[in-house]
Parts: sequence; C-alpha cells; structure tokens
Amino acid sequence: MARTRSDFAPGRLRIVGGSLRGSRLDVADAPGLRPTPDRARETLFNWLTPMIAGARCLDLFAGTGALGIEALSRGAVQVDFVETDARLVDLLRANLVRLKQVAGVHRADALRYLAESDARYDIVFLDPPFTADLWTATAQALETHARLAPGAWIYVESPATEIPALPLVWSLHREGRAGAVRFALYRRTEASVKL
Repeated sequence: MARTRSDFAPGRLRIVGGSLRGSRLDVADAPGLRPTPDRARETLFNWLTPMIAGARCLDLFAGTGALGIEALSRGAVQVDFVETDARLVDLLRANLVRLKQVAGVHRADALRYLAESDARYDIVFLDPPFTADLWTATAQALETHARLAPGAWIYVESPATEIPALPLVWSLHREGRAGAVRFALYRRTEASVKL
C-alpha cells in the first residue's frame, strides 16, 4: 500500500513483472488504502529477484494484495494475505480467482494471525496503515511467534519522515523513497537465527 488515488486510474492498478505482468487489479475505494506505487514495487522485486522463486511469503495488512500477487507473479510458491476489511478481502479473493492464482486469504487482525498461525515465512511484506503505528508491534510479533524463517527478508513501508523502531536482528539491506513513502528491505541476521 502507498500511493494516492491520483497516481493511478480510478479503481485499478497493474502488476509490473513476472507471469502476470500487465494484469490489472481492481481496487476498492476504501479510506486509508494506499497501494504501493508501481515504481516502488518494481524496485523491491528487482531487489528480491534472487530470493523470490520458491519463497513462502506473508502479505500483512494486504489491502489490494498487490505485493503478494506480485510475489506470486514472480514465482513465490506460497503467499498468505492477511486483511481485516471484509470488502477488501472479498475483492482480493475475486482478483486471485480472475488471475487463476491459489493463495491463503485470511480475514484477521495481523497481530492475532501472527499469534495463532504456525507458518514460517521467507519474505514478509509489512505495510500497516500509517495512522495505526503498528510497525514495531508487528515486527516484535513476527519475532516472538517465530514466524520468520532463518535469513528471512522483511519489506517495510512507512512515511518518508520516520524510520520505525524494528528488532536489532533486522539488518537494513536496501531502501528507497517514492514521494512521501519510505520503502526498505531488511534481512534477519544470523544472530537472530541462533536465538
């Protein structure tokens, strides 16, 4: 999530790479919904190119599901989408069916999902609503509930003016900016694997 309504045709955005490149996603008009900009998604998945094929991914605060669908398009073997808004969940499921993609879609609170799930992920997309200030709590829950595979990659999207407090075992790999949004890719360091 991360752009304004004026940045894309009303109600649609596109997948920028992989087998679904050019496919359109329907986008609901929902308060606070910020689909990640095409440029940021393209940059992120260029960074992830060596790691995405066969990866197990988690798209927390999924919104449109653009990040997770982009991962499926580029060869991720599993994607779980977590979203609380029923309308967004329904639209995400419809987009996945139309694109003939199989994935887990969970209508749930992100923190509750992390506490109750037993899955571990290679790549996590962490893009909570900016007004909710959930970066630190969600990052801690990923660690506390052991949802990250050894050496996992974590994508974090936040306002350009602030860098969230994240676990010390998350090492910044790359970062960029798109307008008022900072996007960054972290790697869970070897020190965290030994804990």
